[in-house]
Amino acid sequence: MAANESEDELWESEVMISDSIGRLIEFWGFKRNMGRLWSILYLSDRPHSAPEIQSKLQLSAGAVSMTLNELMRWGVVKKVWIQGERRDHYEAEGNFWKMISRVFQERERVEVLDAIDIMQEALEFLKAKAEEPDSKERAELQQAKVLELLDLARVGKTLLDTLIKEAKVDGTPLLSILLGGSNKR
Repeated sequence: MAANESEDELWESEVMISDSIGRLIEFWGFKRNMGRLWSILYLSDRPHSAPEIQSKLQLSAGAVSMTLNELMRWGVVKKVWIQGERRDHYEAEGNFWKMISRVFQERERVEVLDAIDIMQEALEFLKAKAEEPDSKERAELQQAKVLELLDLARVGKTLLDTLIKEAKVDGTPLLSILLGGSNKR
């Protein structure tokens, strides 16, 4: 390392990657610093302590602590023990599939299940409305459309479940729905 280079200074490549991953993570609904912090750990050849991370990213101790806790909760950063060190050190999870499947399991799948439940409740409401003469036509139209949405949500759930379990997906059922071949009930 050159004499003027500090261990705490990020290389331009580290800044570029951490900013890029930060923006991507933010697009997915997470905090930008989560992506930035994970990237710095991932690109490193060794675990880092919280003060080292704080110095590298120019974040407050509180921001680093909260971000590390969130990343550990998501399973994308883990605490590691370094012999002779009293401070906690952290390293990034490098198994991308493990990280992605955890997010799918705990976030996307939960949203799809909630949508399915709500659609089923809406169908019950519409079933009752279809019994009323002045609401029958509107209720039946909506029932048909909600059933299409429900089919799509169920395919989404199946795709997510398969993706999480097997890391592969057959897109045929989705294509069938998208191309208008869904079953009418």
